[in-house]
Amino acid sequence: MLYLQLFYTFFKIGLFGFGGGYAMLSMIQGEVVTRYGWLTSQEFTDIVAISQMTPGPIGINSATYVGFTATGSVWGSIIATLAVVLPSFILMLAISKFFLKYQKHPVVEAVFSGLRPAVVGLLASAALVLMNAENFSSPKEDMYSFIISCLIFLVAFIGTRKYKINPILMIVACGIAGLILYQ
Repeated sequence: MLYLQLFYTFFKIGLFGFGGGYAMLSMIQGEVVTRYGWLTSQEFTDIVAISQMTPGPIGINSATYVGFTATGSVWGSIIATLAVVLPSFILMLAISKFFLKYQKHPVVEAVFSGLRPAVVGLLASAALVLMNAENFSSPKEDMYSFIISCLIFLVAFIGTRKYKINPILMIVACGIAGLILYQ
């Protein structure tokens, strides 16, 4: 029963997760943390960090990790990963046949004009989901950790946005800064 529930959950996430893996994060958290309790908030935060550092799309990496954690087996990982990828695979097969032919049609252009802001909203939601006490601490609990977390966030944001520092280099640098500053 758990495997079927896992498949259904990640199939649904894959079907409605417009905008890619980051847009899926809030949906994944809602299902696996809030609805089913397969992960705690801290575990979810950890999978996001691990999924960003490992090769591959974050949505697929997250599904793989959640599948294993929820079931305790590799089969859970396989089922969750397959379920999150299957809707995209099916839709791409169906859409690719017709998209090139009708991409300049006013109805198709209107649909994509409506989807763009929705994708931005989903990405913003994913960013807000990650701005929690598990990632930034809390000024009430530990002011030092909160200030350091905010500074690392600002440095990473400004470094990648304004100075165009390679995100991989920024991840390594922030990891080293965390190692030094949190000991």
